[in-house]
Amino acid sequence: MERLKQAGVHAESRVKLLLTAAEAYPVLEDAFLDARHSIHGSFRVFDLNTKLKSNRGRAIGATWFDLIIQLLKRGVAMQIDLTDFDPCAKPELHRMTWSSIRMFCAARELAGPNANLRLRALMHPAQSGILPRTFFWPYVYYKLGNHADWLNEMDEAKRLTAMRDMPGLREYLKAGSDSKIFRKFRAAPPKLFPATHHQKLAVFDDKKLYIGGLDLDNRRFDTPVHERNGEKTWHDVQLMMTGPVVAEAKAHLETFHESCAGDKLAKPPRRLLRTLSQRRKFATFRIGPKTYRTEIENAHEMLIARAQKLIYLESQFFRSRNLANHLARAARENPNLNLILMLPAAPETLMMGDRPTSDVRYGEYLQVRALDTIREAFGSRLFIGCPAEPRIADPDDDGAMRTGGAPLIYVHAKVSIFDEDAALITSANLNGRSLHWDSEAGVYLRRNDGIPAMRRRLMRHWLPPAPEEAFFDPTRAVSAWAELARANATKAPEDRDGFVLPYDMTAARSIARKLPFIPEEMV
Repeated sequence: MERLKQAGVHAESRVKLLLTAAEAYPVLEDAFLDARHSIHGSFRVFDLNTKLKSNRGRAIGATWFDLIIQLLKRGVAMQIDLTDFDPCAKPELHRMTWSSIRMFCAARELAGPNANLRLRALMHPAQSGILPRTFFWPYVYYKLGNHADWLNEMDEAKRLTAMRDMPGLREYLKAGSDSKIFRKFRAAPPKLFPATHHQKLAVFDDKKLYIGGLDLDNRRFDTPVHERNGEKTWHDVQLMMTGPVVAEAKAHLETFHESCAGDKLAKPPRRLLRTLSQRRKFATFRIGPKTYRTEIENAHEMLIARAQKLIYLESQFFRSRNLANHLARAARENPNLNLILMLPAAPETLMMGDRPTSDVRYGEYLQVRALDTIREAFGSRLFIGCPAEPRIADPDDDGAMRTGGAPLIYVHAKVSIFDEDAALITSANLNGRSLHWDSEAGVYLRRNDGIPAMRRRLMRHWLPPAPEEAFFDPTRAVSAWAELARANATKAPEDRDGFVLPYDMTAARSIARKLPFIPEEMV
């Protein structure tokens, strides 16, 4: 933090906390509509089929497609960077990206000849070396056969549309005389792209910054009361900010992809923190990219060491052995330090009812190992919870896994609060992928950014109405949350108070499996 002060960051930033998409999406719509001259955004997912939520937005049309046309007609210059995905490993996500690109292009055409829209579908520049590509070749070839079967199950029109939106698969698949898709023979193993751009941020007129863990599509829409079916819940946190951090974010947006390619240097951190990795010049034996900027991980390490009473974390994953060890060390050195960690009850693929794949099992193995590390160090000063709706799951709702018969609430937020003095809100999960490989962005917040009120609101969100002060008191919070979770676990779902349940380590252990020779950063 002293380093940040020495860097000349003294002006206060005004910060608005946005809890779930029900709060974030209308604010994002307003920011787009208020823009006078420029918008620059980078998202993993930005689906123009997403329904508009604000009154101003719905006065224009039904979806973001209508909103983008309106802004382009008005003369607002936009640059939108969308993440592209390895077509062999993630064809559905690759297809989603290019479908969005196609819709943006259609909006530009409809807006007229003066529309100023720049689009980039950005694959992270890093590629796996020839040795791991050769090792994975049989598996990738098998997956390509599955992709072909999936396409051939569609009728011809849908199949052609799908292939149009998956340009990266054209060098691996082709259509026969009967329009059926089959694999091409290749003398060399397919390219593999192990890292992605995972950040979610936008800058408006160089004055406002929207940043956090939330992408834009109908799937990610949820409300703070979480009344959707379990497979549709989505708890996330986003910020709208002003102040000097906006200029940092703009500079980052202008250079992040080129920094990953090794063509430009990333500027030193101030309030904006990043994970950036780079393409290797010589990657013969390497699966993953070269570590470049680990500012989000470094900030966690620094703030964990300085925390005195209570660390509060919300994360989609907690798989980082490094952060687990830093927390354990802090717990041993400071017997007054407490920790509350909120996680989803299950990974998203399991929430959807899918069978656990090898990467899901490996991720659960890493998470169990990390949780065991902090449990041993903190003992009774640790609470690990997962949220669920206080109602019985519908018979057709697959979201009841590990939630005591209630639909789970899927935690996707990336929030770390240290006492009431510092906070990190980012796009990065607490796992090796987000902290070392993928492109991530977030902000470092100080007490004068409103951390005490922010912490109270985030914690209160999970609690019963009118919670007692013990739930927020750093010396009593862990025991209060643990007692509430234990009580809820003994009750029928409809009789529970708030959303909090104990995280089920037994269920996680039951599917956890180690994968030899696979980097932790892959999951």
